[in-house]
Amino acid sequence: MTAEMVAPEWMHQQITADEYDSWSAEQCAGIEIVDGMVVVSPSASKRHNRLARILANALDAAAGSDWNADTDFDVRLQDVPLTNRRPDVVVYRAETIDITPTRPEHVLLVVEVVSPGSETTDRIVKVDQYAQAGIAFYWRIEQTANGVPLIYTYILDPASRSYRDADMFTGTIRTAAPFAVEIDLNTI
Repeated sequence: MTAEMVAPEWMHQQITADEYDSWSAEQCAGIEIVDGMVVVSPSASKRHNRLARILANALDAAAGSDWNADTDFDVRLQDVPLTNRRPDVVVYRAETIDITPTRPEHVLLVVEVVSPGSETTDRIVKVDQYAQAGIAFYWRIEQTANGVPLIYTYILDPASRSYRDADMFTGTIRTAAPFAVEIDLNTI
């Protein structure tokens, strides 16, 4: 094993919220913290990133002045043990843009684009974590062999803190309140 392949010591220790908050943006890029442990994900494909960016841009345009939509955005699900997730797209209250860390109560929707290697995490683990945190909407986008993504939407049941299935879309997304958006994902 070469020196470049040895993981830094901090990747083998439980990280606290204070420690994480002291790190630079470069140190935090491309990682999530789950139960205090650093999780490094492989780089997403260009198709994955493009899909997330197109969706974020469309949601941002549709959301009006009350909401922002972004990619590459941390959401602090819990402080102890620290759990920070980095959904592919986040729709959050515009007035909280400078509040760090972003908390679930600031977030309306999280979107995960499923990639090879993230299937179980995006389909099961993150769904539970986002629901337990109280995030109202969750979308999961599955990339298909024919290039037309499948979009699964979920709505939070606040009583049970779990998501119930909403609609499934192919190609075009049409949503209603709290914001309306129509996206033709066939152009990706």
